[in-house]
Amino acid sequence: MTVYLLWHIGHQNEAGADGATLHVDGETVYVDEQDGDDVKLLGVYSTPGKAEERMRRARLLSGFSDEPDCFVVEEHTIDEDQWTEGFVRVRPES
Repeated sequence: MTVYLLWHIGHQNEAGADGATLHVDGETVYVDEQDGDDVKLLGVYSTPGKAEERMRRARLLSGFSDEPDCFVVEEHTIDEDQWTEGFVRVRPES
């Protein structure tokens, strides 16, 4: 079974030219949580159409309406591993 996750990215990064906030990089919504971007999961939907409808409603709400093009719909398969390897923590330098 496939589901559709709807995300919104509230941008605070400084990844653009001269430290400007970067919202979209080509055709992809840019996201860098380490640089301050705020990623919100709005919901998990059974069809792309339901995710799109929620996106339309969210664009009318404060905060979301400030960045109406910063939504992402991701397709995921239920019961399928997404992260298949371990990880290493990198501690910030003091």
